Amino acid sequence: MTDLETLRSALREPPAEGFAEPDLGAIMTKGRRIRRRRRLATGAGGVAATVVTVLVIVGAVALREPARQPLPPAASAPVASAPAPAPASPSIIEAPSASPLGDVIPLGLKGEGGRELVIYASEIDEPSMPDVRFGLQIAYRNPAGGYEALLSANEFKGSDRSFGFHAVDGGDLVRGTFVPVFGYFSGPAVRVTSTVRGKPVEAKVIPWSEDPSVMIFWFDGDQVESPYVLTPLVAYDAKGQRLTK
Repeated sequence: MTDLETLRSALREPPAEGFAEPDLGAIMTKGRRIRRRRRLATGAGGVAATVVTVLVIVGAVALREPARQPLPPAASAPVASAPAPAPASPSIIEAPSASPLGDVIPLGLKGEGGRELVIYASEIDEPSMPDVRFGLQIAYRNPAGGYEALLSANEFKGSDRSFGFHAVDGGDLVRGTFVPVFGYFSGPAVRVTSTVRGKPVEAKVIPWSEDPSVMIFWFDGDQVESPYVLTPLVAYDAKGQRLTK
């Protein structure tokens, strides 16, 4: 065998340790995860860095075995689009004061300048929500008369008087005043309870003067700092029977 034939034979021999064909699906999936993490920290720069990594891997495969299988062009590497901003909750709005619908209920709390905090129902006339006719409003009672709204909450899907809890909000600082967690229950409830980190808590419950089947409630801010710590809300009737799961 000549030296030329020896060289040709050596070139035909497979390498001692073959290169495994990369799993492009796994690479792309991992790349998407990396892009999500980097986008949160550095924005578009993280996306660009990850795309370059994918292109280098694809290029390496193409140089190693150009004839075994076609590879997708670089432009086909998926780039995760930026997430759309979360829509604002339609149930929480800072609003001008509206006339009370029924009795005004004192919360037993003072806010800015020693002004009294109250809660009351107010009328809603919104064509896009034909079955929602009222909501709740936390407001200051002004010494000279009238009310200054701090936070409003209302049902925004379905009927405002369907059985169950509605418009549970609060636990916010509004203009330097803490607004307690509040809401209402539509049904024959006389008690509203929950737990916060395993500790039982109970709300103050007052029937709405316009419709006694609607029970307005609020929690002590020292016990419940946010609606998200309540697990879960439970309503009971006059016989002590549980109305909710």
